Amino acid sequence: PKVMVPVAGKPILEHISSALFEAGFDEISVIVGYKKETIIDYFETNYPGKFTFPVQEEMKGLAHAVLYGLEAVDEPALIILGDTIIDMDLSIFHTCRENVIAVVEVEDPKRFGIVETDGNSMVTGMVEKPEVPPGNLAIAGVYFVQSQRKLKLAIETLIEKGIRTRGEYQLTDALVLMLRSGESFRAVPIRAWYDCGTPETLLSTNRYLLTKHAANHGKCVDCVIHEPVYIGKGTLIENSEIGPDAAIGNNAQIFNSSIKNSMVFEGASLRDVDLHDSLIGEKTDLRHQRGSFNVSDDA
Repeated sequence: PKVMVPVAGKPILEHISSALFEAGFDEISVIVGYKKETIIDYFETNYPGKFTFPVQEEMKGLAHAVLYGLEAVDEPALIILGDTIIDMDLSIFHTCRENVIAVVEVEDPKRFGIVETDGNSMVTGMVEKPEVPPGNLAIAGVYFVQSQRKLKLAIETLIEKGIRTRGEYQLTDALVLMLRSGESFRAVPIRAWYDCGTPETLLSTNRYLLTKHAANHGKCVDCVIHEPVYIGKGTLIENSEIGPDAAIGNNAQIFNSSIKNSMVFEGASLRDVDLHDSLIGEKTDLRHQRGSFNVSDDA
């Protein structure tokens, strides 16, 4: 599952969860589906009692997924996408008394949900992945609603009426229904937003997180290390140049190589390679190569 891709030594979802716990939250519901055991086993082992795992049996869109985490109560809920790193003070939501949508300016607004605002940062309109964007203020994957019941009702209305965008029930469309019913939403800009949806954005997220989570838990012999880097437990590196901006997973072996701005996943074996801007999958054996590569697991 994409949320379990390790970035700077930890799964994406663990970075998000750690930020929530540090901000004072004590329980997280993770909506799971594809390969759910991978997620459940990891977090039940490392964070007992702090997670619940509602199961989305069919992939029908973000709104449909969020529905599994809501209760019919007039109590708030904070919703965060599991594949996006947000640079934001999440503790503000403990005292927040408004509905909030986090936003960020983007260069390609067709890829995102887009909001329109008035002069007071109040949302006046929303549209999901528009062909003709009304602006470039994108929904950044953090939503805070004061009433779970109202959002639940809006999503159920989408499903009952078959309102889909690009074949899926979209959370943006449910929020539009709430807006039309008289609910107000404040658009709150965030400091930075790191998407993990493409190889390029995954590497940029890795660079950002390494500035906060660089560490060396492995063994390096006759190596030159250019910080920031992360090297996992049980990893052996010999006669190599690592970094900057390289993350090496657990139990990897690297010999006579140079690796920068790249992610090498658990159990990979690299020998006589010169890599940049690369993603090297788990238990992959790569030798005598130079350049940029995206290589799957077990290759």
